[in-house]
Amino acid sequence: MKKQIAIVEDEPACARIMRRRLLGTAIRSRAYGNRQSAMQAFHVRLPDLAIIDISLKTRQKAGFDLCRDLRALSAELPIIFLTARTANWTPVSGLRLGADDFLTKDVSLPHLAARVAALFRRIDALRRPDNAAEIVRRGALSIDGEKMQTTWNGARSRCP
Repeated sequence: MKKQIAIVEDEPACARIMRRRLLGTAIRSRAYGNRQSAMQAFHVRLPDLAIIDISLKTRQKAGFDLCRDLRALSAELPIIFLTARTANWTPVSGLRLGADDFLTKDVSLPHLAARVAALFRRIDALRRPDNAAEIVRRGALSIDGEKMQTTWNGARSRCP
């Protein structure tokens, strides 16, 4: 199933470039021009990842408010801030609010795509069942890593 990315960006050209050139066809994306329209959609269905600009037309820090709102809905949702702001306090504030990454708009599209892919890999790994709980079978040998037990032809092995 394709991943769904939400792009919250008040500059339509920026959102269009990200949707077409960055994300391509492997990922579905929706663009929202403001916090209100994004939150209306997020209450219906959360995306798999959100890319948020800090400054939206309605307010200079609307992206921070949106990040706070998203964290209230989901502690696991990956959030990337993508903004033109470069003040030292800005990334610190964004990360403290719960964003997973913070990039400035001068970042290359391949770099942004790599960050998106890295977040998806991490989330997928966290959602995958723990490998220790799996039973490994090789012919007559079975190894249960969680219980620290082995069996041979169904009979439990005895250790001295």
